[in-house]
Amino acid sequence: MIEAGKKAPDFTLLNQDGKKVKLSDFLGKNVILYFYPKDNTSGCTTEACNFRDSFPKLENLDSVVIGISPDSVESHKKFADKYNLQFDLLADTEKKVLEKYGVWKEKSMYGKKYMGVERTTYIIGKDGKVKKVFEKVKVPNHHNEVIEALKAV
Repeated sequence: MIEAGKKAPDFTLLNQDGKKVKLSDFLGKNVILYFYPKDNTSGCTTEACNFRDSFPKLENLDSVVIGISPDSVESHKKFADKYNLQFDLLADTEKKVLEKYGVWKEKSMYGKKYMGVERTTYIIGKDGKVKKVFEKVKVPNHHNEVIEALKAV
């Protein structure tokens, strides 16, 4: 995990339209960088739609939203189109950024261990430094927690 106060590691990944997106391109804006397990699953869909519905408030707080999962560009495209998501979904199919940010972890379900994304959100300030980290995110009210945290940045 990258701690609050540290510089957020830069990266370049492809978004749902196949365009390269670089974190450092957003210096001067607050970045809500959220890592999620899988497109079109119930929790991930709720989280994405909550950010979509909060988009005007987030823009008013000079913020951009970026979602990252290990899904493909094509999967992200279908997901973004289906739910009218107006922010970048980045494909980290090689899991390099997931590992860099410490969110690719061993998980357990029904006693079976496997590797997966631990739902985590980073708020990165206009200076490129991590301002807040939300670990093991609980989806239902998370977008409101992010908005409140942004007000303090």
